[in-house]
Amino acid sequence: DAETVETELMLSDLESLERRIVQIRKRATGKDKEATTILPVMEQALALLQDSKPVRLMLDGIAAEDLFILKGLNLLTSKPVLYVCNVAEADAAEGNAHSAAVARMATEQGAGTVVISAAIEAEIAQLPEDEVGDYLEAMGLAEPGLDRLIRAGYDLLDLITYFTAGPKETRAWTVGKGTKAPQAAGVIHTDFEKGFIRAQTIAFDDYVGLGGEVGAKEAGKARDEGKEYVVVDGDVMLFKFNV
Repeated sequence: DAETVETELMLSDLESLERRIVQIRKRATGKDKEATTILPVMEQALALLQDSKPVRLMLDGIAAEDLFILKGLNLLTSKPVLYVCNVAEADAAEGNAHSAAVARMATEQGAGTVVISAAIEAEIAQLPEDEVGDYLEAMGLAEPGLDRLIRAGYDLLDLITYFTAGPKETRAWTVGKGTKAPQAAGVIHTDFEKGFIRAQTIAFDDYVGLGGEVGAKEAGKARDEGKEYVVVDGDVMLFKFNV
């Protein structure tokens, strides 16, 4: 089961870290700069494992430089985990005792949980789009479980979505939280990042609520953002760049 797998991963990490930390401690005693920097992160991770806790519990509020070191250790229990509980149709809205137990375990492990009903998702896949809303309402659900699963996965991996929209198509692009405008443009094409000038940006709610780019501009909701702008989830962006 999930607890057994997690225990096995923690034991594997513990064995790996105990073996590697011996040499790092020796180097740190000799005033080796790199070892002195790495050792505190390794010691913190080791303390968690010795207490039968996964290393991912370190991730909450960790400094950027320590996170870089932690990722370099490649510990299995430092990886994000999402538990997906498949329940009966009647339990899809609130879950059940079993999914509640998984949620408690996940909280202790610093992991995420999503409750879905595969039977409901299969039914939704067969319905015409205009009937999905009524079906979900009848089941006591605000949205499909697949939507919640995708959103939970994005949150777990610190990902967001921004959009580009034009007369031919609208597309969604995935970037990490904290990505600045030039790097977001680079996801579309490296030339966009290299020649970045600015990005016309409209918040998602404004774009939808005001009827698109023209309405947002007329309402003063379209703004030009520069190289230091950090992209927000749902931004609708038009990039200007030198060729």
